[in-house]
Amino acid sequence: MSSIKSHAVCLPFPAQGHINPMMQLAKLLHSRGFYITFVNSEFNHRRLIRSRGEEAVKGLPDFRYEAIPDGLPPSDSDATQCVPAICDSTRKNCLAPFLELLSKLNSSPQLPPVTCIVCDGIMNCGTKAAQLIGVPYVQLWTSSTVSFLGFLHYKELAQRGIVPFKDEGFVSDGTLEMPIDWIPGMPNMRLKDLPSLIRTTDPEDTMFNYVMEVSQECLNSSSIIFNTFDEFEKEVLQVIASKSPNIYAIGPLTSLSRNLHNSLNSSLWKEDTSCIEWLNTMKPKSVVYVNYGSVTVMSNHHLEEFAWGLANSKYPFLWVIRPGVVMGESVILPREFMEAIKGRGFITSWCPQQQVLSHLAIGVFLTHCGWNSLLEAVSEGVPLICWPFFGDQQTNCRYSCTTWGNGMEINPDVKSKDVEALIKEIMAGDNGQRIRQKALEWKKKAKYAISVGGSSITNFDRMIKEALRQG
Repeated sequence: MSSIKSHAVCLPFPAQGHINPMMQLAKLLHSRGFYITFVNSEFNHRRLIRSRGEEAVKGLPDFRYEAIPDGLPPSDSDATQCVPAICDSTRKNCLAPFLELLSKLNSSPQLPPVTCIVCDGIMNCGTKAAQLIGVPYVQLWTSSTVSFLGFLHYKELAQRGIVPFKDEGFVSDGTLEMPIDWIPGMPNMRLKDLPSLIRTTDPEDTMFNYVMEVSQECLNSSSIIFNTFDEFEKEVLQVIASKSPNIYAIGPLTSLSRNLHNSLNSSLWKEDTSCIEWLNTMKPKSVVYVNYGSVTVMSNHHLEEFAWGLANSKYPFLWVIRPGVVMGESVILPREFMEAIKGRGFITSWCPQQQVLSHLAIGVFLTHCGWNSLLEAVSEGVPLICWPFFGDQQTNCRYSCTTWGNGMEINPDVKSKDVEALIKEIMAGDNGQRIRQKALEWKKKAKYAISVGGSSITNFDRMIKEALRQG
């Protein structure tokens, strides 16, 4: 049996928001008969064991876990690593250990030989390794397709002399309001709506240059998977297809993979499931769910503004405050706030988000607008209050509030009265009614895309045949 099975090696970038969609894709390939080797960094492998126990990395007879070093100094901290450092390190240090792992897999008689590599779009060591050992590969781009198109235009922004900025004044002098109307497929954009890594005064800025390079490399690659569906990002997908014909929109991956092997879980944080029991006691569409994702950080002042906005809205809420969300200090919520929310506020450090968003009690999602979170909300028809932090989140927010019409934006310098007003508007206002309706329409379209004969299923089958050359 093992000699005839296709063997896909899946290599995510070592951060939670990248690991999750790669795991969903790995489960889908596994359901189509692929033998899977899922490769985490050693740092995240240890975190997975700490959060979920040794069982979490046992896998299945034909789904195994492996780990390679990320090149950073050893650490047992239980938080997301410094993003620029991990980007720089994986780019410089991961090819050799990944090639070594592939060699080990190919020389193990009890395993089928590696037939293809599925790597994160920003892990160029995966594509280099595939080329060196002569197997087909496909890249998974884990942020939105609209932000991918934004990243592809970083070079032109630099050539036009728009970025890097001359001095720090750009933050407050109105520069970011500049209309950007020359990117095909991206109307109604302002400079501040493009992925935020352009916000630098340093021509050598690590993240700006990194993302400019990796997005271009990804485009020049043989095949790209986007975690989206055709109708959701139609214009942008058409523009990218004109530059790189082998693209496959096969999302939302979270919905496509929902009922496959629940024993395989990629969460690096320990999930508190007691919040589901609490949600069971709440009325339908009555609860505000608040989660800023796995990387966002803020000041304690902003956290307090969120707290009082939630309290003053008078709606029940489920609030995820993960360790490290407040910059450089521990979270301390005022005692008066805790008194004010008795019986209608549930605060936890992490939760099973997909389960939460699909719960009937959820009425709105206050989110950082990370792509995984946004797509999960779209799949469940949950409207959004958007507070983007960095990367693709500003672009996702702009599209949510204009093109897709399923969200409203909160001021970056958050004030409690704005939080309160937006919650009340989305939950019960006239504009909120339109947004809730739009969210339900997108839910139907997302469901259709992942149904038999829908675009995402069709594209997935095509990707296996064309990109991975299996079947």
